[in-house]
Amino acid sequence: MAASPYEAGIGDQIVRGRVLIEVKPGLSAAAFDKLLKPHGGRARKVGQSNLHVIELPSNASEASVLKQLERRPEFKYAELDRHVKSTMAVNDPYIGSQWHVNKIGAATAWDSSRGAGVTIAILDSGIESSHPDLKPNLVAGRNIYGNNTDMSDICGHGTAVAGAAAGASNNGIGVAGVAGAAKIMPLRIAYWNAAENSCYASYSTIAAGITYAADNGARVANVSYARLAASSAILSAARYMKSKGGLVFVSAGNANVDEKIAADPALIVVSATTSSDARSSFSSYGAVVSLAAPGSGIWTTGLNGSYKSTNGTSFSSPIAAGVAAMMMSARPDLAPDTIQSLLYSTAVDLGTAGRDVYFGHGRVNAAAAVAAAKTYGASVDITKPTASISAPLGSTSVSGAVAVNASAADNVGVARVELTVNGTVVAVDTAAPYSFSWDSTGVANGMANLVAVAYDAAGSSGSSSTVAVNVANAAVAPAPGPVDSTVDTVKPTVKIINPVAGNVSGTVAISVTATDNFAVASIRQQIRINGVLRAYGKGGTLAYNWQASLFTAGPHTIKATAMDKAGNLSETTVIVNVVK
Repeated sequence: MAASPYEAGIGDQIVRGRVLIEVKPGLSAAAFDKLLKPHGGRARKVGQSNLHVIELPSNASEASVLKQLERRPEFKYAELDRHVKSTMAVNDPYIGSQWHVNKIGAATAWDSSRGAGVTIAILDSGIESSHPDLKPNLVAGRNIYGNNTDMSDICGHGTAVAGAAAGASNNGIGVAGVAGAAKIMPLRIAYWNAAENSCYASYSTIAAGITYAADNGARVANVSYARLAASSAILSAARYMKSKGGLVFVSAGNANVDEKIAADPALIVVSATTSSDARSSFSSYGAVVSLAAPGSGIWTTGLNGSYKSTNGTSFSSPIAAGVAAMMMSARPDLAPDTIQSLLYSTAVDLGTAGRDVYFGHGRVNAAAAVAAAKTYGASVDITKPTASISAPLGSTSVSGAVAVNASAADNVGVARVELTVNGTVVAVDTAAPYSFSWDSTGVANGMANLVAVAYDAAGSSGSSSTVAVNVANAAVAPAPGPVDSTVDTVKPTVKIINPVAGNVSGTVAISVTATDNFAVASIRQQIRINGVLRAYGKGGTLAYNWQASLFTAGPHTIKATAMDKAGNLSETTVIVNVVK
């Protein structure tokens, strides 16, 4: 039997037959398909995000296809899919106490919070669901690798990581996870590689797992695999989770080298420390490290209902993740950026004063972090964000797909940027750099006014100056049908690009496109949620930012309608399930 594309080519770390792409908001499904057609690629959308896994024909060269796609202005990035290894080091059977609990002040923090009401997604090799210290905290998960519900642990790594983060506490048995009252969402993203005697995952399964966690209500995600900050897809998925109110923790690696990866606020990268607050001998380091946490001799859950002591940044990461879950439980109203900032500011500074390459901002301090979260009182944000459009320039002639680049700033943080064309919102981007692919064929030839509108978490908005461009698309012969629009009986087509059917949480960027046999610019579109009109506009694209978190948990219907100049009406619906 042929090897899975995930398992082939371990030596060079490339997953064969795959390219990962994030499309810019506003790109239509038809335009995307057209870009992939010359390469024989088939796109698979990852959850409710803009990330797509591109499956290539068996005879395609991944590197050649990447070279042609990575510079396309319609994409935020394109990259190869790669394998990554779990970060569990050699076991030490002689250490049998949970020294790290008191070291980070977790017992003190437990007086205020043990993580109740928060779900931690464990993206790993699966979890032993019958383990007595994990079973009470488990919620439904997903086997991302196998696209099924088999969550059995294939190598024991996920079971050990889950116990460090959220093994049940105060139950009179075994060990206590840092956030022992938090829920555990198992997401299997790995497979066992016998030749390497280790668990491996890939950029694509990890990015899909993070997206699944965000769409299904997890507030924290832990991924104990190496060199994840080197992937644009994983960084994008982490930003997507942040936009849903969550944080992603990853391990720094066990190679004892400078990983030479740039820091990115999307990920919290955790190095390992010993009981004496020294760097663990195996722990990787570098500018990418955000935080440190205990990682040597960590007593946690094992397979067959067992317990074991183990080493690795695989365990520093879930320990830090558990602290974040306790903070979120104590103050569910705090934004993820605030939780992240408080984690850093309360950490015990080790090594060189300030942030350094070995410990990041310092070793996590659960007692101080939870206390800071409880007492945090942000002043009312009355400062409006600012926005500007850097491309295209005013008075430029444009046609077809137009790359629109915007920038935005705020005293606290930008929640999203909307692109409006002639007053209609055509696309929404929730993460910097803010960029769009605007289909100019959706408006009439002539001058069109572009405005970028930035919003902060408080709901304040600021608009850019208007950029007027000249739309000059070539005349397109009408499709077969009546020439006189007064007898036009051909209905327009309308499609909901996002979201797709499935679970959603937090804020959902709804994106709709429409086409017609006559002028697309005359189409009138509407977006309704549960029958209530939420957005309308004229042209080929329409977008709306839906605050799904304000709606009750359960199914909700999103309907998009398109009416052409002759009054022909088309509609389409998507049913999504809001999870809390």
